[in-house]
Amino acid sequence: MSDKLPENTSQTSPEKSARFRVEKDSLGDVQVPESACYGAQTQRAVENFCVSGYPLPEEFLSAVVAIKKAAAEANQQLGLLDGQMAGAIIRACDQLDTADYAEQFPVDVFQTGSGTSTNMNVNEVLAHIASAQSGLEIGANDHVNMCQSSNDVIPTAIHLSALLALQNKLLPALVHLIEVIEDKAASVEGVVKTGRTHLMDAVPVTLSQELNAWAAQMRLCKARVEDALPRLEELAQGGTAVGTGLNAHEEFAEIFARRLSRECGASLRPAANPFAAIASQDTAVEVSGQLKTLAVAVMKIANDLRWMNSGPLAGFGEIALPALQPGSSIMPGKVNPVIAESVAMVAAKVMGNDTTITVAGQSGNFQLNVMLPVIAFSLLESIRILSTGTRMLADKAIAGFTVDETHMQDALARNPILVTALNPVIGYGKAAEIAKAAYASCRPVLDVAVEMTDLSEAELKRLLDPARLSRGGIVDGE
Repeated sequence: MSDKLPENTSQTSPEKSARFRVEKDSLGDVQVPESACYGAQTQRAVENFCVSGYPLPEEFLSAVVAIKKAAAEANQQLGLLDGQMAGAIIRACDQLDTADYAEQFPVDVFQTGSGTSTNMNVNEVLAHIASAQSGLEIGANDHVNMCQSSNDVIPTAIHLSALLALQNKLLPALVHLIEVIEDKAASVEGVVKTGRTHLMDAVPVTLSQELNAWAAQMRLCKARVEDALPRLEELAQGGTAVGTGLNAHEEFAEIFARRLSRECGASLRPAANPFAAIASQDTAVEVSGQLKTLAVAVMKIANDLRWMNSGPLAGFGEIALPALQPGSSIMPGKVNPVIAESVAMVAAKVMGNDTTITVAGQSGNFQLNVMLPVIAFSLLESIRILSTGTRMLADKAIAGFTVDETHMQDALARNPILVTALNPVIGYGKAAEIAKAAYASCRPVLDVAVEMTDLSEAELKRLLDPARLSRGGIVDGE
């Protein structure tokens, strides 16, 4: 959907925008703006749900439109829908896919829990466009919504929109992030630094080991997301109101899934149990959990970058992140780790969305979950901001940071924890005495060990070589 309104809905003057037409639904007459393609049920929802001003995401609405197109094709194939009517609905769907009708979908996310208002919003818009262009009387309920219910359309749209967003946005973004991290790790191969546990000095690691650990985290997160994709491919469509498939042809679900698969380039299939697919949102909860895990990993990386960049004088000062903007309105010359901070906030929002989805997922009362719109909204938001946030982290933070090797080596040389390597040779107790003496005198552990052991300086240099220690294993005195 683009940003232009269709010609028949543009508001050319305040006078025109104030005009209304009368539409009817089962509750009676409703005044609908003359410029609107939607009808009475949408207007009631606009008036009833004045909550946030947030409509459902474009990806979700596009998924509902794709569902309507596949349904029209299936109903035509089954002989349930006249070819001319089906063609008009299909053309209207295609028009919504290429033109902007954003203002025609004004229903707030915080609406009826089944998403009926959004389903009817799409039905009414398609019926209006199809009728106007074909000259036929095409009904929102009888024709556009044939063999469907809001109760299976909205769960299907959640699965479809999340599946496509993961495949087309998040997973490619994770591949990019992994590649950028691994390229950076390769470029700093051999740079040894002080390891840290509890934010305290620990035995040495290489910078590439540290970065490759991030890449490993991202690979595992990617694998977790991919593992959930087959369950997103299962659709509730065909179960109609409660899972029985009442008012739907017995072959509708299979034909619909094939049509939608072709339309969206995905491998979709009817849910093994439509009752469970309508009553629960366990797959959405699962996917959100994987996104939360990714958010946790991303926040760890963002905070590592912030600590490594801290200073430049009174912090760790190991790396310098790209200077992207002034960091203070009062302190000249201050530059902050803005990308890492931004991504950390993305991670926090995803964690919050996961809580929302978890609570909403519990609201499958008997045969229907009644928090579907907020599940759709929160899940798609998490996918979207993780997709953009991880790319930003890769391109504007990790790819461009520089390394202060001199500062790293100075800190490493003064790290008393290097004495850990002497444990197999002189024992833990003696090594601890050397470490304490080095701390107290602020001297390199090598110099103190020369004084406090019978080992030669050459032997101690070999035993305490940080690069050797970063390779692990048992260090002996040979």
